[in-house]
Amino acid sequence: QYLSRHKTKEPCCWNGMIKPKKKLDEPPENWKELSIYELLKENGYHVGHAGKWGVYMPFNKEIPFNVEEDGWHYRKIGKKMWHITEKNEADALRFLRERPKDQPFFLNVAFYATHAKDSDVRQYMPQESSMELYADDTIPMPPTATEEAWQKMPYFFNDKNEGRTRWHWRYDNHTKHQTMMKNYYRMATEVDSACGAILEELVSQGVLDNTVVIFTTDNGNFHAEHGLADKWYPHQESIRVPLIIRDPRMNSDLRNTTNDEFTLNIDLAPTILSAAGLPIPEKMMGRDIAQLYLSENTEWRTEFFYEHPTISSVSYIPSSEALVRKNYKYMYWPDYKYEQLFDLVNDPGELEDLFNSDDPKNLQVALEMKKRFEELRDIVRSDEIVTL
Repeated sequence: QYLSRHKTKEPCCWNGMIKPKKKLDEPPENWKELSIYELLKENGYHVGHAGKWGVYMPFNKEIPFNVEEDGWHYRKIGKKMWHITEKNEADALRFLRERPKDQPFFLNVAFYATHAKDSDVRQYMPQESSMELYADDTIPMPPTATEEAWQKMPYFFNDKNEGRTRWHWRYDNHTKHQTMMKNYYRMATEVDSACGAILEELVSQGVLDNTVVIFTTDNGNFHAEHGLADKWYPHQESIRVPLIIRDPRMNSDLRNTTNDEFTLNIDLAPTILSAAGLPIPEKMMGRDIAQLYLSENTEWRTEFFYEHPTISSVSYIPSSEALVRKNYKYMYWPDYKYEQLFDLVNDPGELEDLFNSDDPKNLQVALEMKKRFEELRDIVRSDEIVTL
């Protein structure tokens, strides 16, 4: 309900206001709810953030430890040339080593990698020490990285679309694709190494087995699938993200196992608050993910509503919405009133649009999903208190 509650399509600009040129003295009137940082801080936690915020806030964040790093891969700070992942790691370790040892802590390490540096033709710039990684490997092309798949995208996708523009930057020939993907994987490996260093610090302090560790990210990525690059759209490559949880409360027989239930970004705050023994604010729409491994026979969602706003213009990044289930996905493109339906079991690459199919089964699925989609969309855009 973020967009509807704050009456905005841009995180910085509430009620249609333009992006402020300087920080506001305090949040706008309709942004008075406390964030997870503030809730934990108010309840005795030492709170920290290291890395990318991702959401522009035109007012100061009341966080004891806050080091924002965003938009660069290499930068000279003082006398040292830093790589941003190296800096994220160092800031995280500094927080852990300097924290008050008589308080519980919460730290969000928001690695900037593997974001590209859009203004640089190289896009992905790993550390020099990683350049030998994957050097002798050939990165396979995704099955849907074809001209045919691009031609099957909705009619309003063309070379003005930012996803297509970035595809030209990164993937429009084999050599470019190999270079970009190897550097992307090198940067991902560097994040993995940094996470290892953070875990080792928790071990050395003797607190790992009293700490919940959650590894996830904010979006997926097209790596030439459908003739696109980056994110923004409701296809599987864009909306699926990794989620790894290390929780000391988890039974040993469930460790190192996978769970295929639908978990969402709205679940993260409730999960963290619950682990801290704090109540979940009723306006939070998500669920405590730990119930999937701490409780038996937990009833869980079987579908979810997805939305992404228009950015800049409908030709640049059009808005998109969807109802997602395990077997089918209904997509809606509001700027063009364009509908699609995909059978995810038989067509996991989302190539064959069934919305206008003559098959009675497909027609029935399309009508039922469209109705349910509209129900969920109305709930999300209301002030109704609901857990999804």
